[in-house]
Order: sequence, then structure tokens, then C-alpha cells
Amino acid sequence: MNRSLLFKLGAIALLILLLMIPLVLIDGLVSERQGARDDVLRDIARSSSYAQQITGPIMVVPYRKKVLTWKTRKDSDERYQEESIEQGRLYFLPERFALDGDVRTELRYRGIYQARLYHSDSQVSGEFKVPANYGISDVEAYWFGEPFIAVGISDVRGIGNDLKLQLNGASLSFEPGSGDDNFGSGVHVALLPRDTRNEQAYSFAFDLKLQGTEQLSITPVGRESQVTLRSDWPHPSFVGEFLPSQREVTPQGFTAKWQTSFFATDMQDALSSCVSGSCGAMQSRAFGVSLIDPVDQYLKADRAIKYALLFITLTFAVFFLFEVLKRMAVHPVQYALVGLSMALFYLLLLSLSEHLGFAVAYGLSALACVALNTFYVSSVLRSWLRGAAFGALLAALYGLLYGLLSAEDYALLMGSLLVFGVLGCVMVLTRKLDWYGVGRPATSDTLTS
Repeated sequence: MNRSLLFKLGAIALLILLLMIPLVLIDGLVSERQGARDDVLRDIARSSSYAQQITGPIMVVPYRKKVLTWKTRKDSDERYQEESIEQGRLYFLPERFALDGDVRTELRYRGIYQARLYHSDSQVSGEFKVPANYGISDVEAYWFGEPFIAVGISDVRGIGNDLKLQLNGASLSFEPGSGDDNFGSGVHVALLPRDTRNEQAYSFAFDLKLQGTEQLSITPVGRESQVTLRSDWPHPSFVGEFLPSQREVTPQGFTAKWQTSFFATDMQDALSSCVSGSCGAMQSRAFGVSLIDPVDQYLKADRAIKYALLFITLTFAVFFLFEVLKRMAVHPVQYALVGLSMALFYLLLLSLSEHLGFAVAYGLSALACVALNTFYVSSVLRSWLRGAAFGALLAALYGLLYGLLSAEDYALLMGSLLVFGVLGCVMVLTRKLDWYGVGRPATSDTLTS
């Protein structure tokens, strides 16, 4: 292989490495713009309400207990009983818990950025069954306080209505605060005094209007829990430990239904752990929906840049094939200009996608890059036909890149087939090429820049 060919290949390799500098800078710009967008989202959520998680209702019964402890006097070894008072709380989960909610989405704008808020209108109902004397055998040692029902709501700023609890036909007003530190923020309602000597049944229902951002989660607190959510958002992402037992997603929105039992959630043990000071297990039982945007232009732009080195290399390979097959000399500066135009494609894509959407921005950026390179390469290769062929190949590469970005599950397969296909084409086109003769001036078409 002659020195001219080695010099050309070395120069192309060096150019590819140098082109990584603008690509890294553009990738950093993508991260910076994405960070600015996330700051705006957090700022909008801070001004309205964050993602919401509903935990409850749960019945809480405060108590005081007389405890007798045997002790021994040090001076006389005489044993005696010391009386002390222990305070605590009993917790009862609903026998049945049902939530039926409609979720309406809304966009809030700040500059060029937008945040997706939702407004949920839910009907919560169910029933408590409390055993006689709250399940305590030595009831004489206990003094029970006023029971109340607690509902944990992660961000109470999103509550949009005056909460009223319908309990066995009576209407009771909720008060601020969950009334129990284990459930964080929320609301609670004191219950009317009842005879505790017999088993008690409480049928409850209340309406809850709630505003939040991005995600709505529900903790299935019932022995049997049924949750139904409907929304006008057509791109739901179901989150949590339990997927919907039924779901229907259409361009007009979605409907999802969950059904769980104590056997699946082990909620009683999770509540016991929460009372002991570790509520992570209980919170992790929650399920719900995240109202994601399927077209995140920053995420897709970042993914596109990850393929930049591959596509610049393939473009240079096509350029080099034209050079060796047509016995024409192309200066490294001309390679560099073509490479820079492809690097600037990603900058155009980022800037346009913030205003026009990713698909439109991608089409316009690819069209501008293909048109510019077709015009330029036509002059470099001294033929509009060769320039048009180069432009068609470049357009095909951009089409394949868009396919890679759109098909996340098949991106590796498509990328592997693309590289293998390009290698096969190069091998077929150069199978009879005399590589020892490449670089020697054989025609008068040699172009100097």
C-alpha cells in the first residue's frame, strides 16, 4: 500500500477524532438545556403541587395502657409492683377500599418549556370492620382515646375541594393534617363516640379533587382494593409493584383497573413496619400512572448524538469510495467541511426541536444537511449525478437514524444490520480494486483544492 493512501486514511481518522470535539460540546449543550427544562418543571410543581400519592383511609385509635412491673428493693430484697402508663395507637385497615377517578391533564408553559399537570376527581369508598374492644383482651388496663380516620396525601396544596366524609349516613368534616406522623401530610376526621363492646362497622365515602404533576399513585390499603382511573392522556406509563388487571389505551385516553388483596400486598405487615418507624415497605406497595411525554426531544437528541461517530464514519466511507472508485483526489479539508456539516445537524436538531417538536425538527435538519452536502459534493466530485447519489445515500442514513431513535427495542438489531450491510457493500464494490494502485495519478480528473 502506497504512502499516499496511508496518509489519506490517517488524515480521515484524525478528522473523525477532531470532530468529536464539537459533538461533545453539543452533547453538553443538550444536557444543559435538559437541566434548564427540569428546573422549570420543578419550579412549576413547586408553585402548584408535586406528584401525588394517596395513602388511606386508615382508622387510628389512640390509647393509654396501665402497665405493672415487678421490681426489687435494693436494701431489703422486697419485691413490689410499679405502675406506669404506656401510650400508643391501634391501626385498622379497611375491609374494602375502592377509588374511582377521572384524571384530566393540562399544560402549563414557562418560556419555551412546558409542564404537564393533572386534575383528578375521585370518589373514595369502603368499609371498616373493627372487632369488639378493638381486639384487646385485657380491656380493663386500657383507656381508649377518640378514634379518627387518617388519609395521607403527599402534597396537600393540590386538594381542590372541601372534604366531607360520609360515615354511616353522617357527614363529617375533614381537618388539616393526617393526625399521625407515619402518614406524613394529609387530612383526618374525628369519629363519633360509639359502643366499643361490640363489633363495629363503618361505611365511608368521600370525594377528593386533587391536582398534581406527572404522577398519581394510590396505596391499596384495603383487604380488598379496587382502583379505576380514566384519563384523556393517551401515553400512560403504569408504575408501582402492581400492573392494572385491565387496561385500554386509545388515542383519546386510557382506562385502567387494579384489584389487589391482603394476600398480594401483605399490607398489614407493611403497616406494622411503618408504625415501628420504617414506612418504606408500605409506600412501595403503591401503584398508579405516570403521565409521561413519549417525545422527549432532549432524550432523543442525546440518543442521536450517541450514533454521531458511526454516521460520520459511514459518510466518510462513502466519500472515500467515490474517491477511490472514480480515481479522484479529495482534500482532507473537504472531508472536514462535510463532517462539520453533519456535526451541526445535531445543533440544528436541538434548537429546532424546542420550538417545532422532534419529528418536524429532525426532518428540517436532515433536509438542510442533505441539501447542503449534495450541492457541495457535486462540485467536489465534478458531477451533479455523483452529488445526487451521495445526497441520496446521506438521506438514507438519516432515515435509518430516525428509525433507530424510534425503535428503542430494536435499535441494536437495526444498528448491527446497518453496519454489516455497509461493510458488505464496501466489500462488493471494492472486490476488484487494486489497493496498491490507489493514490497514483492515473487520470486527468484529479482535483486539487
